[in-house]
Amino acid sequence: MNQLLPYRHKSKLFENLDLLPLPNNSPWNGSIIYLDRDGVLNIGSENYINSPEELVILPDVANSIAKLKKNGFRLCIVTNQSPINRGYWGHNMLEKIHEKLISDLKKINEDAVVDLILYSPYAPFENSISRKPNPGMLMAGNVIINHSEKGEKIPNYVDLNSDYLFYEGESSAIVGDRLVDIQAGNSHGIRTFLVDPDIGLPQVIERILDKTDKGDVLQ
Repeated sequence: MNQLLPYRHKSKLFENLDLLPLPNNSPWNGSIIYLDRDGVLNIGSENYINSPEELVILPDVANSIAKLKKNGFRLCIVTNQSPINRGYWGHNMLEKIHEKLISDLKKINEDAVVDLILYSPYAPFENSISRKPNPGMLMAGNVIINHSEKGEKIPNYVDLNSDYLFYEGESSAIVGDRLVDIQAGNSHGIRTFLVDPDIGLPQVIERILDKTDKGDVLQ
């Protein structure tokens, strides 16, 4: 497996996050919800989301994100975006798409704030640790959010190694609409929730908040 690191929206990968306070100044519960994008937050397409105009938020997603934030979770989007390395369009286009995502969520609910957006521009043949079903984006999210919460400068890691990871507690989870999302969560050792891409995150919001729900066990 190649140590091709993920990319981060509008920042260098291991730059400290300026984390906004959680709603009502609630304390962080120590867990992270990793969110696939297409089919979880917005309507997906077999031909990719190729422009901001094609991005449409799924119903009640913004309120679901706000509910997670109010319950003390930090949120990290982890999305495969191979069109970049396939040569369809570049990082700048993806930045515009994600800026629309951020803006549209906040217009619906001001508490619908995603803390971190990570993406993998790599094509399958590149065999990157950062492309799901591999867990690289989740590992990077763990490192970035935990160091930033603690107010510690993030080391400039040259690889992604399990020795660097922080304990996330039993409530961390990944939400995805495809088997590769579940496999990435299994590799990272967290709960996994598979959703219908026509419904997305709202389908499992109550399950995520239920600490006794161990998630979906799939091979």
